[in-house]
Amino acid sequence: MDSEAAVKGWIRAAERVTVLTGAGISTESGIPDFRGPQGVWTKNPEAQRLFTLQNYVKDPEVRRVAWRNRGDHPAWAARPNAGHRALVDLERAGRLRAVVTQNIDGLHQRAGNSTDKVIEIHGTLFEVDCLDCGRRTTMRENLLRVDEGDADPACLVCGGIQKAATISFGQALRPDVLRNAGEAAADCDLLLAVGTTLQVHPAAGLVDVAVRAGAHLVIVNRDPTPYDAVAAALVREPIGEALPRLVAAAAA
Repeated sequence: MDSEAAVKGWIRAAERVTVLTGAGISTESGIPDFRGPQGVWTKNPEAQRLFTLQNYVKDPEVRRVAWRNRGDHPAWAARPNAGHRALVDLERAGRLRAVVTQNIDGLHQRAGNSTDKVIEIHGTLFEVDCLDCGRRTTMRENLLRVDEGDADPACLVCGGIQKAATISFGQALRPDVLRNAGEAAADCDLLLAVGTTLQVHPAAGLVDVAVRAGAHLVIVNRDPTPYDAVAAALVREPIGEALPRLVAAAAA
């Protein structure tokens, strides 16, 4: 049996498939990844400063640049691609346990996955948190303030620093979100790691959780990952081509 036939068989037999997605699933929607040949950090290593919490808090200029970038982020205009839609099909087939995504672009929900099935482990671009009082507001209302001339909009309640409700370097993940992701990895019988380098923890550690629990691990990614040696199967084809074909087995 070839590896593709094996993966289709595992999906067909699975009752609970957890999918861990990274930037690679969204590149076909026009959102660049971070570490690939055309990645944000590959082309501009200095851009990483904008994603570090310490720099963001201490440097008003970093915040001003970050606010401008949020308004120009390609996620606003992006549309789900065939890879996203395949995971909707997996949910409709009754086999999806959860989508644990490292992405902040909201494309899984826009494609049609149920909100309660999507665990945004690194947060979302479309909401804003006050780092002082915790008040949450929408990104759109804050970008309107930026458009009106407030280059670094402070919290309207306490005057604190605000940032996108995303996880920056040096910022802890929300405990409830991490707990939900861990549970989704621990009780699945198949883990699909799609478009992720599996280099960023604790997200990558979900693979360890799933494998220890006895799940098959299938990695769908263009480049090698640190977990290739423990994977039951590796798929190197473009995600938008491979994932719909593999997931079609769920409805067979």
